[in-house]
Amino acid sequence: MKHESGPDITNKLHYDTKKRFLTVLAVGSVALLVIFVFSLTQGHYVMTFMEALDSLCGVITSCFTGEEWDTGEMVIYHLRMPRSISVILVGMGLAAAGTAMQAMIRNPLVDPYITGVSSGASFGVILVTLSGLFAFSALTIPVAAAIGAIAAFALTITMSEMVGGRAMAYVLSGTIIAAGLSAASTLVITFNSADYQSIMYWLFGTFAYQTWDNVYVMLCVLIPCFFVVIIAAKRLNMMLLGDENAQYLGLNTRQFKRLMMTIIAIITAMSVAYCGVIGFIGLIVPHLTRMLVGGDHRVLFPASMLVGAIVLLVADIFCKSVGTAGELPIGAIVSVVGIPFFFALLIKEGKHYVM
Repeated sequence: MKHESGPDITNKLHYDTKKRFLTVLAVGSVALLVIFVFSLTQGHYVMTFMEALDSLCGVITSCFTGEEWDTGEMVIYHLRMPRSISVILVGMGLAAAGTAMQAMIRNPLVDPYITGVSSGASFGVILVTLSGLFAFSALTIPVAAAIGAIAAFALTITMSEMVGGRAMAYVLSGTIIAAGLSAASTLVITFNSADYQSIMYWLFGTFAYQTWDNVYVMLCVLIPCFFVVIIAAKRLNMMLLGDENAQYLGLNTRQFKRLMMTIIAIITAMSVAYCGVIGFIGLIVPHLTRMLVGGDHRVLFPASMLVGAIVLLVADIFCKSVGTAGELPIGAIVSVVGIPFFFALLIKEGKHYVM
């Protein structure tokens, strides 16, 4: 598994790896900031880039000066900032979950959606939404999504280990679990036809209904999860060597897998709970970032989260600006672009690096 872009389980990063990582971090941070401000210009209330930047600065400074907001600042704060921040958090989360899952399962063709995690989260959200239980608490939907995601991932892991635990077994098991849960979701929606349109639109993915309450919940849950996966980066490098070699190096693989399974499920659940199903971000972004910074997870995780935020934010801007009668469903757009992009990426660059 030796390769110049492969993982390194030593304490030192190669100079080239550091250089590439810092370059991606610097360029990506500037790009994310510019794209974030540009995303604030999109909507029915027309404003230019400089107007959006001035309004954003006005919102920030008013927190210290107490000045009243004008119309542009109120639109920025109440409508557009929650949406853009939610997009960034979900992009970071899906990229982190996909990177962790590919390392843990040692299969570059998996992500939270292929392994059935998102289907489990979706099924949990559909049940509580159609039953009306979400009215009792703002946390009901994310909790239901987390329970569904963890249960689905546990079923996938159990089924794959029963048939030998090979890398491809996780893909096949996840596909079966995802298909079963998708069928169950369809049946539940069919028997609740009155809410069919709103649920189907949510299943295609949308950030149209984001609020600051959603942002606060996501921040409180996702930020600790991000710290956990970054801290676990070196142990994920060990996992790429195989369970036996990782145990020889002192890693309790069973306990570590359970921890990462829970973290991945929670991250995916938070993404599904508030924006619906968005596929391929967790599959494509780790591949793209691995070619930029290499396979060491100590740099791959933060770089993947940055690239994931940029990719999803660009997709959201496209969905808001292109749709003639409302906006396009972001999940469908990402899938349409993601499928050919992944195949092209695999054919062109797949032989030049390894996990």
